[in-house]
Amino acid sequence: MNIAVDAMGGDRAPDVVVQGALQAAGETGTTVTLVGNERAIRTALKRCGRKGPVEIFPCDEFVRMDESPMKAIRRKPNASVRVAFDLVKGGKADAVVSAGNSGATFAAGLLVLGKVGGVDRPALASIFPGRAGEVVLIDVGANVDCRPVHLLQFGQMAQAFATACLGMANPAVGLLSIGEEGEKGNEQVRKAHVLLKESRLNFVGNVEGRDIFTGAVPIIVCDGFVGNVALKVAEGLSETMAEMVEKEMMRTFHGRLGFRMGRSGFRKLFETMDHETYGGAPILGINGVGIVCHGSASPRAVKNGVKRAAEYVRDGFQEKLALRMADFNRVPSGCPEAAGGRTAGRDMRR
Repeated sequence: MNIAVDAMGGDRAPDVVVQGALQAAGETGTTVTLVGNERAIRTALKRCGRKGPVEIFPCDEFVRMDESPMKAIRRKPNASVRVAFDLVKGGKADAVVSAGNSGATFAAGLLVLGKVGGVDRPALASIFPGRAGEVVLIDVGANVDCRPVHLLQFGQMAQAFATACLGMANPAVGLLSIGEEGEKGNEQVRKAHVLLKESRLNFVGNVEGRDIFTGAVPIIVCDGFVGNVALKVAEGLSETMAEMVEKEMMRTFHGRLGFRMGRSGFRKLFETMDHETYGGAPILGINGVGIVCHGSASPRAVKNGVKRAAEYVRDGFQEKLALRMADFNRVPSGCPEAAGGRTAGRDMRR
């Protein structure tokens, strides 16, 4: 197992990225290849102490956070995130983790590894903690403008991911909208509702934003614009709630006493709510495993991202996704899932 980590990606790269990668390598024994400027990486390794099986693959370029993703990837063939995916394509690494420009990470994975058959647009999936279990929200930022058929494919990919990597059996799929009724939502959502309803997915209808954290519907589908807003709201709320609870408990003697007595319980709760527990968002639909971490990711987030990537490789997720999408495409013509939803009616694609 070898995970290629974009050492130059992130707001505090390479130090934070190197530190997190070292922690993952030390805790799991997974080999980590740090891709980027060799001198900067070695300096970071020296600062935090080299531990664990790590390698360095040098390259001279990287993609800045403010650069146009696709243009940067095409103009910089030696950029660290693109080189990381090149290692996967060449069989020298099994997965990529990057906290750099998320659009560039997505574009590099798509350009270098290509798409799984039956997938028009790969998507980013995020895992949320729910009262009844984990929830997969897809897409969370890769595709801000989608057609109804793309939402159908997001549901298909998420189902394959949830069954292969999260241990879910025939998980329910919901469509994020402004009301539970099928006629609610914009034109895109209403048409996607028809496609999902006629598919072989375990589609239970529309769900609302408040349903994300119940866990009653383990897979929730939306376009990347709505999904990214929901993701950022959830992250901000969890951080604010953790700070507010601790601040309120510390106001009085009995509150402080209760907080200390229940410290382990509070710690477990806050950890469950912390998005860094999940490391990052996997790119579903490319011919390989790629994890997109936050630009502000801490060493803990990078570490968990590397761990998740290794788990997905061990689970054989990419192969299972390809088989699942091929199975959807074998549906008889006339069904919405035929050819990845391409025969679902031309009006549904507009």
